Amino acid sequence: SHVEWSSRWDIYLTEDHLVPAQVHWYSITNSILVVVFLSLLLISVLVRNLRRDIDAYNALAALADEEKDEEEDERGWKLLHADVFRPPTTYPMLFCVFCGSGAQLALTALSAICLSAVGFLSPARRGSLMIAILILYVLFGVVSGYLSGYLYKAIEGRQWQLCTLITALFVPGITFCVFSFLNIILFFQKASISTPLFDVFLVVVMWCGVSIPLVFLGAWMGFKAPTMEYPTITSTIARQIPPPTTFVMHPGFAMVVAGIVPFVAAYVELFFVMTSLWMDQFYYVFGFTLIVYIIMMVTCAEVTVLLVYYQLCAENHRWWWFSFCTSGSAALFTFVYSIFWFKQLEASRLLMTYLLYFGYMFIICSCMFLVMGMVGAMTSLWFIKTIFSTIKVD
Repeated sequence: SHVEWSSRWDIYLTEDHLVPAQVHWYSITNSILVVVFLSLLLISVLVRNLRRDIDAYNALAALADEEKDEEEDERGWKLLHADVFRPPTTYPMLFCVFCGSGAQLALTALSAICLSAVGFLSPARRGSLMIAILILYVLFGVVSGYLSGYLYKAIEGRQWQLCTLITALFVPGITFCVFSFLNIILFFQKASISTPLFDVFLVVVMWCGVSIPLVFLGAWMGFKAPTMEYPTITSTIARQIPPPTTFVMHPGFAMVVAGIVPFVAAYVELFFVMTSLWMDQFYYVFGFTLIVYIIMMVTCAEVTVLLVYYQLCAENHRWWWFSFCTSGSAALFTFVYSIFWFKQLEASRLLMTYLLYFGYMFIICSCMFLVMGMVGAMTSLWFIKTIFSTIKVD
């Protein structure tokens, strides 16, 4: 044959539908413009306002003039210096578990995309991507345990063994239950796509023999690490939160704003991924996927920081779950998009088809929620520590 060995896959990668590379570049260009716009918005709003507030607050604190009105001295987010680092009031352990699991999934996805982009994972080796994802996820269990343990220690949690165990079992357990349910149905229907029992056994061995011990190792390292230091001291009595004055501060509105921006930034590439995943077509442009993945993470971080800042200005110190849910809400838009996308999928309308499609999309979108939520929460934590470390508090 006159076809070179390095080009042997070109016919399979282009025969289904010709998609010019310009389509991906146009999408990425638009996404980059969104990131630039958000960055400029952050600079114009946050940097300008924060610099003005911090300078004014520190000047008044240095004067220590008792005749100054207290409400004039402290306004907005500065009033929360004794409450902003108060641990989450609802499900603090679950928050740590979510952040640890999100970090594990984020590093797994990033590493798998990078390996695919540089050519280590090829479509010529069927199943290589899934095997790599499983191995990477197991190895990054130490990161999951470390972050969840480190955060749980920072919020003064006491049941670290339970926190670590939930971290090790939460995502793999839910995924395994959904997968096993679907696989059992496929097995009894004698479907060719059902996973052999031996392969399932190997996954369980990797989970119990490698992943769980690594999670406990990471949690032990997280609890042995120095405790996170906050720039301010938390008071014993929580400050009362005033009711929101505008609909902008409503959590539902924040979730819509924070979720739709990263979803729009990745919409085009998401379409190609969905097409390759459910229409048996090869996906090989992982370089574009890597760029879009980074853009989504940056977009989630920027939007969440902006919304958290406005929440603090409204004197609401409960930002932990707010930052996580608003940043992760892009996964909700992805799942809604998958519902509409299913209508154009030319598939049988059997019950099994619905179970397979929406079962796996539920797993994918849940993982997206954890990844993006972790990015938003950790970025918000860094942002809040940074701004409160610049003010002088007695």
